[in-house]
Formats: sequence, C-alpha cells, structure tokens
Amino acid sequence: MSARSKARRRALDVLFEADQKGRDDTADDLLALLAERELVTVAQGPFPPYAGEIVRGVAAHRAEIDELLSTYSQGWSLERMPVVDRCILRLGTWELLHNDDVPDAVAIDEAVALAAELSTDDSPAFVNGLLGRLLELKPTLLG
Repeated sequence: MSARSKARRRALDVLFEADQKGRDDTADDLLALLAERELVTVAQGPFPPYAGEIVRGVAAHRAEIDELLSTYSQGWSLERMPVVDRCILRLGTWELLHNDDVPDAVAIDEAVALAAELSTDDSPAFVNGLLGRLLELKPTLLG
C-alpha cells in the first residue's frame, strides 16, 4: 500500500470518527478532532501530513462537497448513505475537485478501493458512479 493510500485511510478514520461523534458540523470541529489525533500517539504511527491535508481540505469545502453529493446521488440523501460511504465520497470529491496533485482516475480508484475494503458489496459501484458523474461535470463545477 502506498504512502498516499495509507494517508487516505488515516484521513478517512478522522472523517468517520467526526461523523460518528456528530462533530463534523463545522470545519472547526473537524480540525479540532484532527488536532487531537495528531497529538495522540497511536499504534499506526505518526499522522501523515497528506492525511491532514485531506481532512483540512474536506473541512474547508464541506458545504460545497455535501451539496454536490446531495445533488448528484440519485435517490440517496446524505443522511441515508452509510457513514463510511459518505466519508469516502467527501474524501474522493475533495481530491477530484480540489487537489490538482492527484490525477482524477487515481482519486476515483482510491475511493472505490476504500469502499471495497470497508463498506457494503454495493458501495464500490455507488462510489464509482457518483464520483464518475462528478468527473464528467468537473469542467462546469469548477468553472
């Protein structure tokens, strides 16, 4: 597993924990949880800088990301999605739309891989389809 893949997984842990604790209503809450994580020595080792970048990026663009996910997830409200899928989609959407260092295909593939590893049998196809739709719309979403 690459260093960036590990960082994505660690960022997902923070995003998931924040969602479960109801602490993701504001960017400040999410960043406070990240700060707690960075201060605590965990068995996984130091918190990777790229994981922090992801968490900060999702926090900074949370309202926009959630609006896009709500708009383009046909038949699924954010509240109805499994928590892990919602968090994976937030991470993947941020990488897809706001991190030019990550190729679009890599952002989608990594999100699908996380869904395959951590969620339901239907989740990889759902994540792939929704992020694929956002990729199609990316020129109009950013411009």
